[in-house]
Formats: sequence, structure tokens, C-alpha cells
Amino acid sequence: MRKIVEVQEIEGEGLESLLGKHITVWCGCYIYAGKLTGVNKTCILLEDAKVVYDTGPLTESGFKNAQELPSQWYVQIASIESFGEMA
Repeated sequence: MRKIVEVQEIEGEGLESLLGKHITVWCGCYIYAGKLTGVNKTCILLEDAKVVYDTGPLTESGFKNAQELPSQWYVQIASIESFGEMA
């Protein structure tokens, strides 16, 4: 049997739950890391941002090759494939 279930929007989930934390964002072409300081419907704002060219082993802390970006960096939500608390 198939049922129709009402979908509820829960505040503070997903990216919003990571505000103020250091995260890593996997996008279509690049990987970004930094402190998540802003979220809206179209983009996120990272401070102390880096573009990651080589992660190295994910079991180790830090990245093998990550280059600093200018102070604040915006990433389009539409390009994000996955994200999590790791930087």
C-alpha cells in the first residue's frame, strides 16, 4: 500500500545546524573548507576558507594540499554535492 505522508520542514537542520563550525563542502568541481558563517537559499559563506586540491587520507587531520582563499568566500548551494563537519 502506498500512503501520502505530510512533509514537515524542520528548522535548524542541514547546513544551518553547522553554523559556526568548520566544515568541508564537496562540490561538482572543487572541495572547499572553512568556518560556516552564513547560509541563505542560494549560497553559503565560509570564513578562513580554503580550496582543497588534495585531501590526503581522510583519517588524518588537515589536508595534503589546501590553498587559502581571500578572507570570505561564497559557495553556491546548487553546486554542493555533500558537506559535513571536517576541516
